[in-house]
Amino acid sequence: MSCSSVFVFSNAFLNYHFHADHPFNQKRVLLSKTLLEHSGLLEKNDIIQPRLATVDELSLFHDLSFIETVKKAGSGELGSDEGFEYGLGTEDTPIFNGMHEASSYLVGGTLAAVDYVLQGKAEHALNLGGGLHHGFKRKASGFCIYNDGAVALKYIRKKYGLRALYIDTDAHHGDGVQWAFYDDPNVCTLSVHETGRYLFPGTGNVNERGIKAGHGYSFNLPIDAFTEDESFLQVYEAALKNIAAYFKPDVIVTQNGADAHTYDPLTHLCSTMKTYEKIPQLAHEIAHKYCDGRWIALGGGGYDMWRVVPRAWAQVWSVMKTGAAQTGSIPETWLSKWQQEAPVSLPATWHDSENIVPHIPRRKEITEKNAKIVLNALKYTQNTQSGR
Repeated sequence: MSCSSVFVFSNAFLNYHFHADHPFNQKRVLLSKTLLEHSGLLEKNDIIQPRLATVDELSLFHDLSFIETVKKAGSGELGSDEGFEYGLGTEDTPIFNGMHEASSYLVGGTLAAVDYVLQGKAEHALNLGGGLHHGFKRKASGFCIYNDGAVALKYIRKKYGLRALYIDTDAHHGDGVQWAFYDDPNVCTLSVHETGRYLFPGTGNVNERGIKAGHGYSFNLPIDAFTEDESFLQVYEAALKNIAAYFKPDVIVTQNGADAHTYDPLTHLCSTMKTYEKIPQLAHEIAHKYCDGRWIALGGGGYDMWRVVPRAWAQVWSVMKTGAAQTGSIPETWLSKWQQEAPVSLPATWHDSENIVPHIPRRKEITEKNAKIVLNALKYTQNTQSGR
């Protein structure tokens, strides 16, 4: 099924750059874009430009004092200790020149994607520069300065008045977005992530269900370390289908972190490209079943930027554009363009070899444990009617 879709990109996305040794490298977006171009899946007329998010737009979620501090930090006007209160100048989120402008472009890219979809100019929109889900109201966290997903969801509510389902499959809990809407019954959040017992940010337990009017609209699936494809997809599919049927969203926003892959150096999950072929296919299905196709997709984490992220993110666009995931060989032209620069051998196929996942002695136990987590998380959908 071919759908009208737009791809948000600007070289300005590459300005979101902490330092050469930092694991968060937005060159991932460029690698993904060029893979799509060499595969014949992305043309110039598919691409739209981001815009700078305004201070008023950023203030839909972030405190003005935080925004002003980010501005000062990025222009060299912040004292050495002034930024710590706001999560700036830390090992995870170091200060860099122009950080306000660079961060505002990422948010503006997501807002441009929202407008294209909700004004009927496209069914789907992809902003791989976005997905910075750890940013808080007045604090940067986990490589994230401004939280484009939270700003965009606030923007959707204020400008369009639609009910949104936010789906986060990053290996790290989507904490910033969850807390932004923890008391809001009009934004339902679903996060499938590695349990916080082992991984930043340490939140995302099943019993985090929301408060006040928002109780019952926050869902967390903290899967066990070393979870493989089959169990990951069982959890994701069961949760997404049940929650979508319960909430009946007007629009979906997905965060597509690619760090649940077995190659990722910062997490302990063991999925392969099978997972990243299926994730967007299920999101696509839900978008058309409940939302007339309205789907905004974002990037996110992913720290094997050569072997994993370009293929995983390219599959999101492939599903948006063609309705199907890519199979077969990676274009030789893309491999030859980047192999000399890559510190590892680039994969020659869209799929992974089955032998890349290490032997997991606890596989059965992990699968059973994850299945129980799903049952526990979905109890609310079975016992309560949607607020619609």
